[in-house]
Amino acid sequence: MSQDLVTFLNARLDEEADLARRCGGCGEWAAQGHTVDFCQGELAGFHPTVALHVALHDPARVLREIEAKRRVLARHEFSPAIGDPELPWDNRDDCQYDGEPGPCDDVLDLALPYADHPDYPRRP
Repeated sequence: MSQDLVTFLNARLDEEADLARRCGGCGEWAAQGHTVDFCQGELAGFHPTVALHVALHDPARVLREIEAKRRVLARHEFSPAIGDPELPWDNRDDCQYDGEPGPCDDVLDLALPYADHPDYPRRP
């Protein structure tokens, strides 16, 4: 499951980054009352709280968040169980960051928002 989860996470991050790039390029989205300014146009009719929520997810911010998640994921790369001199007695993958068996809690936390995705790897 360790590598399956990492592959799954990278695919979701790729999808989100692609979508953000297709929506962005103009700057920061902003909420003004019932309206969201998408830089290239405005859309009204939102409850002010919803408008703030939408504006908070502007493409530039989404791309920064994806980059941060990728850095966390990179820190938690797995050491392969086979040929790992630190684990000659154990047949498991471990997290290079904290030495815990993979997937570690940080990787599981990164995957949690996608738990309802049909391709989410389930633990046996």
